[in-house]
Amino acid sequence: MPFIDKIDPATTLSLTSLIPLDAGQVNSRTLVQRDDMSMTLFSVATDEEIGGHTAEGDALVNILSGEAEVTIRKKAHRVPAGQSILIPAGARHSLYALEGFQMLLIVVKPQAEN
Repeated sequence: MPFIDKIDPATTLSLTSLIPLDAGQVNSRTLVQRDDMSMTLFSVATDEEIGGHTAEGDALVNILSGEAEVTIRKKAHRVPAGQSILIPAGARHSLYALEGFQMLLIVVKPQAEN
C-alpha cells in the first residue's frame, strides 16, 4: 500500500500541473493526510492570501512558482519560486501572493502519545 496514493508512482511530473492557478482564488489539493504529517499543494492568485493562523507542527513552505510574502510572527519574508521557508510549530503566520504562486506545504506534527 503506497503512503502517497494521490499521484502515480515512478512517473515524472510537474507538481504545478496538479494544482491550477485560478484568478481570484485559493486552491488546494491534499497529497497526504496523516495524524503526524500532511503534504498539500496550494495555489494562491495574485493579491489573494491565506490569512493568519497557526499549525501544531513545523510547516515547510516550498514555493514552486510565483512569489509569496510569508509573514511569521509579524515579520514578512519574500519567498520566490524555487525557495522554501520553515514556519515553526505554533507560530502565527499568513501568506500573501505578491505574484500568483503555487506551493507544496509539508507539515510535520508531533507523534501521538501511546
